[in-house]
Amino acid sequence: MKYVVLLGDGMADYPTVKLGGKTPLQCAFTPHLDEIAACGTLGLVDTIPAGFPPGSDVANLSVLGYDPVQLYTGRGPLEAASMGVNLGPNDVAYRCNLVTIGNKNTADAFMDDFTAGHISTAESSEIIQDINKQLGSSQYQFYPGVGYRHLFVWRNSLAAPNTTPPHDITGKAIAPYLPQGDNADEINLVMQKASEMLNNHRTNIARLNNGKKAANSIWLWGQGRKPKIIPLASKYGLQGGMISAVDLLNGIGVIAGLKIIRVPGATGYIDTNYEGKAKAALDALNFMDFIFVHLEAPDEMGHEGNAEGKIEAIENFDEKIVGTILNNIRSFGDFRVLVLSDHPTPLDLKTHSGDPSPFAVLSSRKEENKESGDPYNEITAKKSGILISPGYLLMDKFIQDWRVFVGS
Repeated sequence: MKYVVLLGDGMADYPTVKLGGKTPLQCAFTPHLDEIAACGTLGLVDTIPAGFPPGSDVANLSVLGYDPVQLYTGRGPLEAASMGVNLGPNDVAYRCNLVTIGNKNTADAFMDDFTAGHISTAESSEIIQDINKQLGSSQYQFYPGVGYRHLFVWRNSLAAPNTTPPHDITGKAIAPYLPQGDNADEINLVMQKASEMLNNHRTNIARLNNGKKAANSIWLWGQGRKPKIIPLASKYGLQGGMISAVDLLNGIGVIAGLKIIRVPGATGYIDTNYEGKAKAALDALNFMDFIFVHLEAPDEMGHEGNAEGKIEAIENFDEKIVGTILNNIRSFGDFRVLVLSDHPTPLDLKTHSGDPSPFAVLSSRKEENKESGDPYNEITAKKSGILISPGYLLMDKFIQDWRVFVGS
């Protein structure tokens, strides 16, 4: 049996007036997602436990079969794992965004862009390396990642403040959302010093001269210590791989014992190498039992409130990833394919929500398919009457006992 998970990050949404009262999934042309839903089993999965932030970290731990209530410590340590940064028991890892702050250094400062205009990896790496040269020490360390996403580690930190994801406050004044609580003064001072350094950084001067947004500040958030997670190979007896452009998912993959498969041209944005991801997944199935393919683009479009872009990302996901997998998976013999969104990223909110998301599973074994006959979207998934809650149970059912849904 081959197990394939295809996840469109933030793909789920709410009906919106931007689309005539429909969701992007309802509007997008998705024949392959619809085939899986119609011929397989369709339902909803609740990936965000009550009281937890509706982030991709919590959601994807759930998707991979881990209970966030027991295991989640924060986003930073997951990204540290992806980057090969070792954490000691008293170290705290933070996600470090390069951001654009509007009206900087005034009382009206606001979060203009949590991606710094989707700054390139080459530009951002230069900036982060320079920050580390000036502010780094045995205690403070900065590590360059991909695009606007980077890592800050505070060695031997006894406590961490409360922080806010920058993508939650787009267009809002930053003052109420600065780190608060334990050690907040030190974290705010690190952010302030980095901000001062970036005022006249050569990369920002070049970006402004080219009509681009400056990465004029860093934003620290998502802190946590190293979690203790049982690898999937031990849990299910499977050898598997992770394909993603973002450090968060690769970090979850590392901790879960999955092989990280890098795909050239995978950007974490709408211009990513869709076909390359699908081809890499099929190649991996020649020597693996399990493959997880993650696509960030729908989530990014949701954060931008870009309805056309989100539909485009979903259609590319359907045609170039889901379609490519479906057209070739039968050559491997028995299989189960799971398609899902980890959480909604509604266009009207421009951030994540904790509502259940649609999933669908197609099995090569006919008796394992409920055959809903419905297309894949939020409305039909709710109509199915199937809700897996807590969401971490989905992976157990997917790997071990899928026939529970068809009464076999």
